[in-house]
Amino acid sequence: MLRIIDARTGEPAEAAPAHRGPTLVRAHAAGSALTDLRVLLVADLLVRALEIGGCVASAWLDGGPLQPELRAGAVALGMRSFEAGPDARVRGTRVVHVAADGGPEPDGPRVAVAAASGPGPADLPDPAALRLALLTRHHGTPVHVGPAALQEADATLTRWREAVARWARSPSRPVPEDVRRRLREAWEHDLGLPAVLDELRRVETGPEVPDGARFETYAHADRLLGLDLTAGLGSS
Repeated sequence: MLRIIDARTGEPAEAAPAHRGPTLVRAHAAGSALTDLRVLLVADLLVRALEIGGCVASAWLDGGPLQPELRAGAVALGMRSFEAGPDARVRGTRVVHVAADGGPEPDGPRVAVAAASGPGPADLPDPAALRLALLTRHHGTPVHVGPAALQEADATLTRWREAVARWARSPSRPVPEDVRRRLREAWEHDLGLPAVLDELRRVETGPEVPDGARFETYAHADRLLGLDLTAGLGSS
């Protein structure tokens, strides 16, 4: 079960109700800076992780006057659509709030997102590189996405997409159970995305993993990462 560190208490809290009812992820972001986009990214990841775990989840945005620019940035970074902030919630729904450090402190479990600085997605040829650069740091850790970090993320994306396209030509093999377990343990522990990326690097080079299993592993993880790792399929 996905657990987040509740910023109010500093203790782990389940992101879904015990009866596996719906979860509403409410993102609080009033601007259009990279920190605001990071708040939306964490909300997007929460919804994806909950869905992979078999829960019903949706994302809502409580934003300010710059909401159109923020939504455009979210689309560029491959996020799901955010609904407008609801006036009420369905009885029994678990509500998890996502907000920047020092931002709103609503009632209920809250994920605190540290500051991020760097270029916006509109300034990049492949915004997925920015998404990957942000995922390399835990959401509770401040991050500055400079040219070197973006260059490294872009090179990693290119390498992984080419590898996934190559592995797809091999006979399909299931995700190794130990790999699946480590991936799930990583993202279910307060969205430990850096550990997820570390596991993908191990799978990429591990001689014991067949290419068909590498492909299925990357496709499985990309349901959460949202990096379009299968973009190279069908290319020569």
